[in-house]
Amino acid sequence: MKKLFALLLAAMMIVSLAACNNSASEQSQAPDPGQSDGAQNTAAPGGSSDPITLTLWGAEEDQDLLAQLVEEFKAEYSDYTFDIQIGVQSESTAKDTILTDVEAGADVYAFASDQLTDLVAAGALLALDDTMDQVLQSYTGKTLDEIMSANSAGSVEVSTYEDTLYAFPFSADGYFMFYDPTYISAEQAQSWDTLLDAAEAAGKRVGMTLASGWYNAGFFYGAGFTTTLNADGTTVIDWNGTSADGITGVQVTQGMLGIASHPAFLAIADGDVSNQINSGSLAAVISGCWDSSTAEANFGDDYVACKLPTFTCGDQQVQTGSVASYKLMGVNPYAENTGWAMLLAEFLTNEQSQVTRFEQRALAPTNANASSDPSVAANKGVAGLAEQSAYAVVQTVGQRFWDPTASFGEQIAQGTIASDDASVQAALDSLVEGVNSAIE
Repeated sequence: MKKLFALLLAAMMIVSLAACNNSASEQSQAPDPGQSDGAQNTAAPGGSSDPITLTLWGAEEDQDLLAQLVEEFKAEYSDYTFDIQIGVQSESTAKDTILTDVEAGADVYAFASDQLTDLVAAGALLALDDTMDQVLQSYTGKTLDEIMSANSAGSVEVSTYEDTLYAFPFSADGYFMFYDPTYISAEQAQSWDTLLDAAEAAGKRVGMTLASGWYNAGFFYGAGFTTTLNADGTTVIDWNGTSADGITGVQVTQGMLGIASHPAFLAIADGDVSNQINSGSLAAVISGCWDSSTAEANFGDDYVACKLPTFTCGDQQVQTGSVASYKLMGVNPYAENTGWAMLLAEFLTNEQSQVTRFEQRALAPTNANASSDPSVAANKGVAGLAEQSAYAVVQTVGQRFWDPTASFGEQIAQGTIASDDASVQAALDSLVEGVNSAIE
């Protein structure tokens, strides 16, 4: 079947090869209006008897997994010869690396969903347009719509910008709570107050990363506050005011200060959660599916994964919110073989690859069929993520959001913000001013 489709596309390949003899400006076909000259948008894979060369970037912890999936990709397209080089690049910093030199970036790379807007604006992602759809149909037998509709609506939403798809989703991300039932009961886990008191009584602590706008935003989102992205890449943030739920940002911050000042609370540096779980000092921790095996190893086989606790906000208990984010796989429009790069990205994110990724990395799939796989459905971490998802929002923010919110969270963790209304309001005003500093 693949050979038949390849023959049908031969004419397109010839046109592509002929285009290589044209000037650089004639080669350029920008996937985005802001794209600079130089991006090649090859209509179809193939076009040479030489090995098809591709570069792939993924997280350090995914290197063995990616190597396995690449071999499976080669087997799927065994009529072709490939030279695929795999490099290390964290999804969380992919945008920063790619944007230093888009043309030198990997042909295919994984990135966090909140980076998509900036990557599109910089011309660093290939638009999955009608031409790419034709290639997908010819080589996979599926349309782009069929492939994307197999994934959750939220993951498709964050893969789309202005009604155009730019990436393939492959994993659902988000945080929730793990706890050790030896020290924490289900009732005590319902609120931060009782959770922290129970941990203190057991001589244990409850860990969470506060110096991160991904984590600390959950308190504000839970109280009805919002962040939205302007067309110019700046962030609209209302945390220093009053939410639609009638809760003030001052009340939220005071609630966070109360949590952080409790003797049983441990503020964990971003990226150090696994180490702290392994230390044996925790009775509960805020993390995600990536730490499921670590939680099980330290909290026991009967460990619990569940929604986040409520927190005291003024005179009421408010459910702590969270961020629903996703990991996506995109294609660099400057790739020499964009058709094959797209097919590799699709293969690395298809149903079976998502199941394999879960089996090896315990990351929640976005593909509906993969999510219903018995091994996935029975996983406690995935269940905890699903329970918290009712209180999660998709975070849309600009680049200038991160440093001020990280600094704000660190101030709360260190207790350097006085808890009186005026001091907290001043800190919030400073936070919002910092986030809005990109406005010119």
